[in-house]
Amino acid sequence: MFCPFCAVQLGDAPKFCPSCGQNLGFLTQLPSTPSTSSSEGCGPTVKETRKEGRAAQFLRFREVKEAERRTSFSKLKKKQAITVKVENIPGTDRPFVLEHYKEAIGKSYQRITLYICLLQDLSYGDDSSSESDDCEAFGRLPMKMSPKQSLPTTSRASGGQANGAGAGPKKTTSPNTSCEFYNTYTNVYAPVVIDSSSSDVEEVDYSQVEDREQVFGLTAADVLSNLSEAIDTSNCSRFNINRANVWDGALRGFKRSSFDPTGSLLVKFTDDIGQTEDAVDTGGPTREFLTLLMDAIKNRRFFEGREDGKYLSFDSKAADGDEYFHVGRMVAMSIVHGGPGPRCFSENFYHYLVGKVKTIEAPIADVPDPDLRNVLLEIKNATTLEELLELNDKHASMLQTAGCYRCLRTLEDKEQVVNDYIQWYFTYRNHVSFQRFKDGLATLNLYNALEQHPSLFQPYMVYSAEDLKAETLEALFRPQMSPTGSSNRQEEERVLGYWLDYLIAVKEEASGLSLQDVLMFATGLKEIPAAKLTPQPQLTFQKNSRFPEANVCSNTLKLPILPSYEMFEEAMSYGIRNSPGFGLF
Repeated sequence: MFCPFCAVQLGDAPKFCPSCGQNLGFLTQLPSTPSTSSSEGCGPTVKETRKEGRAAQFLRFREVKEAERRTSFSKLKKKQAITVKVENIPGTDRPFVLEHYKEAIGKSYQRITLYICLLQDLSYGDDSSSESDDCEAFGRLPMKMSPKQSLPTTSRASGGQANGAGAGPKKTTSPNTSCEFYNTYTNVYAPVVIDSSSSDVEEVDYSQVEDREQVFGLTAADVLSNLSEAIDTSNCSRFNINRANVWDGALRGFKRSSFDPTGSLLVKFTDDIGQTEDAVDTGGPTREFLTLLMDAIKNRRFFEGREDGKYLSFDSKAADGDEYFHVGRMVAMSIVHGGPGPRCFSENFYHYLVGKVKTIEAPIADVPDPDLRNVLLEIKNATTLEELLELNDKHASMLQTAGCYRCLRTLEDKEQVVNDYIQWYFTYRNHVSFQRFKDGLATLNLYNALEQHPSLFQPYMVYSAEDLKAETLEALFRPQMSPTGSSNRQEEERVLGYWLDYLIAVKEEASGLSLQDVLMFATGLKEIPAAKLTPQPQLTFQKNSRFPEANVCSNTLKLPILPSYEMFEEAMSYGIRNSPGFGLF
């Protein structure tokens, strides 16, 4: 028996609850009008009812109801189990094996997702295919599609049947187009997974990522086309730039409170006397500005080292102004907006930047300070332990600053001293500036793309001695010719031959210019950017001018129609060398 007020278990019919003190006499109170008869087999008698009380009656009633409920549930018809069947790996004729599918998509097991549905839900052909048994289902993986597309679905009528001719035509997706979209989508957004079951953090195996990029033909332009979708062309941030000091105008623009990294750039150039250049930015001035800006940051105090291999350095004034963050943002904005990359980093620094290695294994020759470099070379070239100890004491203050001063017991300890000092010089002393630089690179999600696809972006971040080739510009510019058979067509074909020979002459440095100068004149860029160059550069021909003209907004180079190659070469070199502004002559 339980107290109806506080639910405490009671003894044998107490009058009061020992816990709450309430009167419990009503629990054992007998009915005022006793009954003198009872029916056999129809439940307890009146005498038994008086003995067990109201609480006991309730408990017995609950047991009866629970028995009835269990009986009712056992009579319900169980649903028939549905068999799920997966036939082949999508896009292949290979039987579906989870291990092989994991290798095909390049994901870990915990990232694999299977979409299960009835066969008729994915029926794109004849409606008769939907007449198969509903109890059998097929697991099909997502179609090869772009991030903006969704799976084609078949509308369902109220009776569960697929709509036929009366419901209107069904929309289908071309398999070839879908395959191309899916290849790009899965590779751009393929996750880099570290197994959480391991006690220690393991290095990411980037070789698998690079192999997948080669197999599917993924390019940096494919990745940047997805990142550029975040740019809002209806919003813009204005930059007033003087070519004599590009860095000053750029830093003011990036620090401005109204600057929005997701907006487009509106660049206005001014000449040396402050006159506004008569040009509207529809892409050309922005590309020239980003080109000049990447050239400017290479020689700023943020980076140090050789021209062919720079490392991040620490400058207290730049750190106080949070300029490392803005430099990283400038690099990210340039690459995503179709401009060039810095192309000045050392390979060791870039691998550390993207997390490919945990430490910077730089040679002593990369240390820019000649005094420090000589000290490290002396320690490394020590031939005896006595000489090493002498050098250790001589340069104790320098080593103590880096935390590398220690008790040396063997000659082999010199390698550890040199390596520790290099780690401190390139990594630990620059920790704050390095972190802020990475924060800036995260603008428009570029840093994540660098981590995911380091090999794709390395040519645009790391120094490369490879220059433009004449064949590259030849393939880049598409000539716009007059109709075949016309007199203009014959002259254009002749001048087109002059153009191809001129590119070869420039590459051989016979004209005093470089192919970078030619590309800069026509597009506002000195190198082919990581993003797709839009609009497509083209060649046109003109008779009303003796010199070349360029419209960098439309990436159009107008070649003069002249009677001889010598006159053509002279006019081209003179026009490009003396072109004011961003290519308009």
